[in-house]
Order: sequence, then C-alpha cells, then structure tokens
Amino acid sequence: MTTIPPEGTLVEVQVDRSSSTPLYLQLAGAIEEAVRSGALPPGSRLENELALAKRLGLSRPTVRQGIQDLVDKGMLVRKRGVGTQVVQAPVSRQVALTSLYDDLRTAGKSPRTEIVEYRVGRPSPEAVDRLQLSPGDQVLDLLRVRYADDEPLAVMRNVVPERIAPSRAELAANGLYACLRERGIVSVLAQERIGATVADEEHAELLDEEIGAALLTMERKSFANDGSVVEYGFHVYRASRYSFSVTLVDS
Repeated sequence: MTTIPPEGTLVEVQVDRSSSTPLYLQLAGAIEEAVRSGALPPGSRLENELALAKRLGLSRPTVRQGIQDLVDKGMLVRKRGVGTQVVQAPVSRQVALTSLYDDLRTAGKSPRTEIVEYRVGRPSPEAVDRLQLSPGDQVLDLLRVRYADDEPLAVMRNVVPERIAPSRAELAANGLYACLRERGIVSVLAQERIGATVADEEHAELLDEEIGAALLTMERKSFANDGSVVEYGFHVYRASRYSFSVTLVDS
C-alpha cells in the first residue's frame, strides 16, 4: 500500500522556459505522465498549488491552469478539505485504424473480452448492403463487452462475413482485427463516424453506468486491400473513462 505524505505526493517536473510550449501545459504533461506511468496511482494527493508553485518557481495561476487541464480531462479531482487527487486514468485513443484491444495493450492496460452474443445466420438487409454480400452468404453477429483492468469500458456490436469469422474462443482471447490478421486479412481503409448518446438500460447494465450517463459512439466500416468489406460495427464507450484524440496539421 502506497503511503501518501500529508503534504501530498511530489511530482518531478522539468520546466523549460525557452520552450514554445506554455508552462501550464508542461506542468500538466508531467503530471499526466506520472499518472499514466503509475508514479501517481489512483487516490494519490498532489501537493497544494501554493507549494507546487513555490517549488517549481511558477505563478499560482499557471499551476492552477495546469491542474485544471487535467481536471477537465477527468484525471484529477478537487475535493474540499482533501485537496487534488488522482482518479483512475482514462483511456485516450488516437483516431486511427487500430483495434481497441491493441490500443489498450499499448497503453499498458490489461484488456479482457466478455462475449455476450455470438450468432451465425442469415444477414439482415442492412448487412447485405454494408458487407456487399452475395446470395446465400451468412454473417456473424457479435456483441462484446471490452474491459480495461477489469473495468467495463466499451460495448461493441460487429457484423462480419461468416467466411472469415473468428471462433468464439479466438475472440475471447484477442481483438477482432488480430483474429482477422491470423487469417491473412488486414484492414487498410475504414469509414468512421464518432458521436455521442446517453446510456439506455442495456448499456447502463453492461458498462456499470447510470441510465442517462454520457456515452461516446463510433460507427466503423473497414475494408481489406482487395476492396472487400471486412466488418462493420457500432461501439459505445464510457465518456467518463474514454476519449478520442486526433492530431491536426495546418495545410
């Protein structure tokens, strides 16, 4: 068990005043790295803003802005009479053609999958259209809950052509894209749409959230290099524990 000193846990911060990166972002980045590396575990209390500002030679507004940046991200919380504490680090995912399973492992999380539904059968008219199926083709309808460190993170519905569908055991052990790669099928292009919704009764139960809680959504349709459709899906993520990020470049 980690012992937290009464004045809070000290964070190593290297401030570079010659950098174009604002000082508050340098501070926020150092604290975020400490949280993600485990140097600041959940429940850790930061030293107070005044002490942190004095130790680093920063103004108190700069320190307050840096901490607020992480409060807004859901990584820190301010509690009256307690101070600023670390909460469970949220998962931030780049908007890229990767699988959630692989992204969680890369982030140092322990992914686990619960298969809620695994059904092979005749496709719906929507599946015929989206997967560009031929007459007689069947599909796998799949519903999974993805966990990160034993905490439910996402509910994933996917439809896959039956001819390339992984087994239930394979999907319980690995991500969908990893299973497809084992079959020599690689997704090289995807159409994706990100949105938001609120938890209904089903999603609240599966994600351990309250009904009406904010959720992120992602629809994706991915293609192999031969132009065939690999899968399409609709995923729902806990907004309190998950975010998408994207890098923008000025053209």
